[in-house]
Amino acid sequence: MSKEPVLVNVSLIGNKHISRETPCEDASCTLSRNGVSVVCVADGAGGAKYTHARFGAKCAVETISELLCSHFDAFYFENRESISRSMLVTAVHSSMAELLVTHELDGLERLSCTLLFVAVKGDLVLAGHIGDGLICRVSASGISPLTLPSNGENASSTYFITFPNAQEYLRFIRTTTDDTHAFVLMTDGVEEMVFDTGSQLIRPVVARLAELAAKGKEEAEKELASTIQEFVVDAGSNTDDASVGILYLPETQAPDFSSLSDRKDRLERNHEDTLRSVQMEWIPKVKRAQEILNSLRDGKPIENMTEASPSEDETKPAEPEVHLEEKKSDGDKADEKPAGFEDSEKNKKENKDGNDQRTPEENGSELSVPTAKALKTVPLWAFLLMSGAFIVTAIALILTLI
Repeated sequence: MSKEPVLVNVSLIGNKHISRETPCEDASCTLSRNGVSVVCVADGAGGAKYTHARFGAKCAVETISELLCSHFDAFYFENRESISRSMLVTAVHSSMAELLVTHELDGLERLSCTLLFVAVKGDLVLAGHIGDGLICRVSASGISPLTLPSNGENASSTYFITFPNAQEYLRFIRTTTDDTHAFVLMTDGVEEMVFDTGSQLIRPVVARLAELAAKGKEEAEKELASTIQEFVVDAGSNTDDASVGILYLPETQAPDFSSLSDRKDRLERNHEDTLRSVQMEWIPKVKRAQEILNSLRDGKPIENMTEASPSEDETKPAEPEVHLEEKKSDGDKADEKPAGFEDSEKNKKENKDGNDQRTPEENGSELSVPTAKALKTVPLWAFLLMSGAFIVTAIALILTLI
């Protein structure tokens, strides 16, 4: 790239919040420093328990922008992406902890928000996304999603950066700018207007929004705000807050707008092909592999055993520990959070699974079977102790009656 990227961001309050006389809960931020350009957007959670979500959203976008401008190389060239994800989440949580003191809050949950970001240094790109919303890549060949919305069984539930295990749900991408004209980030208030989940189609208007950045940051932000206000915020009386961020690469080829289609066939999904069916299929193979590893560890001969069918208990997947938040209630954001999240064929958008992510090394030499239930046995001494306690209680009762 011969010219620095143009960074554009706007966050507008939705009519729903105006009618309720509540502030905008979205936040967006751009920053250029040390040869790094960053754009971030975040959507603060709604609902009675998320009292300071707008402050959390602002804190998240500012923290990530500062962090990536200061340490882009550290994150881009770290091959252990799990560590990068953990560090990003830790940085946000640490910054938010100061808000707990400032606003006298009782926990990070009060600051819950989604988070989307793209950072560019030269030809290198870092991107991250947790929750709903959308990151698009605009290129000479058209528009494609870089990351998709992450929702639960319905469009009202999603994941927040404030979760204790947020790093498990943070999508983290390292790529390059090859063939890229612009990146467009948006919160769900805009995403729902331009993205069709049934066909995975991103509407051509996204490419036209990106092209506004060719006019420069100041003029682009004025026109972008006017366009989002007219076609998104004012599209109804109950519209959500709307944020858009654009990272535009000058002197790169834009798509042919006349060739962009606003129609696409709906996806055909095989609803019988679920992760549960995959688990059931692999249980015998995993059990056999575990027997082999145990035999090798113990120096015993490996028996040529036939594969056995899994029992009924083994076919029941373990309950994943997922902190899934309901964003909306009364047609928007809810106050209740489900205790867990199970796979469902009713998912409106992207389905998430909570299988044990430990490697065989972390489990010793054994392979874990996510769906198998451990057999519990009572030791003999515990049985005798319980029997003795019962006998003593019975004798005392008889003496009392006499």
